[in-house]
Amino acid sequence: MEKLKLNKKRGLLERQEHDFILKNPEEPELYRYLFSYDEIPKIAFNDRKVPMITPDEWWITDTSFRDGQQSTAPLTVKQIVDLYKLMAKLGGPKGIIRASEFFLYSEKDREAVRKCQELGFKFPEITSWIRANEKDFQLVKEMNIPETGILVSCSDYHIYKKMNLDRKKALDKYLGIVKSALDAGIRPRCHFEDITRADFYGFVVPFALELMNLSRESGVPIKIRACDTLGYGVSFPGAALPRSVQGIIYGLNTYADVPPEFLEWHGHNDFYKVVTNATTAWLYGCSSINCSLLGIGERTGNCPTEAMCIEYAQLKGTLDGMDLTAITEIAEYFENEIGYSIPPHTPFVGKAFNTTRAGIHADGLLKDEEIYNVFDTEKILGRKPVVSISNTSGLAGIAYWINSYYGVPTEHSLNKSNPVCLAIKEQVDKEYAGGRNTVFGDGELDDMVRMYNASFHKVLQNKLWNEMNEYNKK
Repeated sequence: MEKLKLNKKRGLLERQEHDFILKNPEEPELYRYLFSYDEIPKIAFNDRKVPMITPDEWWITDTSFRDGQQSTAPLTVKQIVDLYKLMAKLGGPKGIIRASEFFLYSEKDREAVRKCQELGFKFPEITSWIRANEKDFQLVKEMNIPETGILVSCSDYHIYKKMNLDRKKALDKYLGIVKSALDAGIRPRCHFEDITRADFYGFVVPFALELMNLSRESGVPIKIRACDTLGYGVSFPGAALPRSVQGIIYGLNTYADVPPEFLEWHGHNDFYKVVTNATTAWLYGCSSINCSLLGIGERTGNCPTEAMCIEYAQLKGTLDGMDLTAITEIAEYFENEIGYSIPPHTPFVGKAFNTTRAGIHADGLLKDEEIYNVFDTEKILGRKPVVSISNTSGLAGIAYWINSYYGVPTEHSLNKSNPVCLAIKEQVDKEYAGGRNTVFGDGELDDMVRMYNASFHKVLQNKLWNEMNEYNKK
């Protein structure tokens, strides 16, 4: 029977055509027409478009010490604490990075939690991720952690094929686990694993409705983390469930009465869509995006924290207290202290992110860096744009490198007609003509400047800018 329901966010009556009752088929629904396994997965459309209902408030949560650690060498206690401090700096006093989840399995895990708790930061709030058993619930209580993540896999791939249950048995098991958490005084966060391959109306919505009933009865917020475990989510308008990100978020909001602040999106990057999918979740009714530093996580990784900080600033038009220079500090910490190698072309954190080799780009930077730099990276990220000198850099690239490397003030900067630039360009061309196929390092170029003109090199090294005019005239 059709029902009318007031959508409080939109202020309109909407027709609700379905009662969402659990379907419990004998055989699993594997959506073989989408996921045939021996072919690339297919993206289906039904042209059903949902409205963009954006929450008033957005934030980021962190899984670097949980999902991130599952895919890299284990972090030490000190490294976890140091990164937690940098995360707090990045998120700022308003808690744009709202929470961070930790393992509790080993004594090292628990020591890291205690050290972070001792810092007394309001944000990120320390939460946990546990196995759903009484022993682990007790551990959460002993550690004085208010919220924990609980794995509640929701696709038939997991329910039937991994857990050897049917949907009814899985639902009963999950609800029992959530009730145990509530009885233990713990705020549950339910991780709907593999939601982009799940029967949305036949399992996801009925389960979410049960959780919201429990939340109302207990007075405790029960959060739902929509986990795009294999990165199947798509953000295309009119895409069909189960792969439609906006369809999932809208459906949980509208059909299961899950408020935006109870919803969290957790994506993976298997199909290069992790950032776009996360942003789509924000725009369509999900307040929280679960991320990891540098995007480190299972297989292709999670949504990068730094990417969503930049997305937040683009969409909100404000940093809301975030300190984005911490992004550069985090990247440097991973490389210098942890020994993690960041691919150089990774946006915002890779060494080549604001580096150019092309002479035409370097010429633009030399005239006005805004021409070829995405924003003032020196002010916002603490990273001045640089050039790498190769066979395509030209005189402009060499001039820009000298000004950047030695920190020459704008009013004293060299132009590309300077004799030093001409001499270095001649040497660079000679080496490439002789078969060189690598870029020049800073040390090599510094040596070239010194060999060509030792007194000029001394002026640059000692920042004797008042003496620069003499060399600029030559």
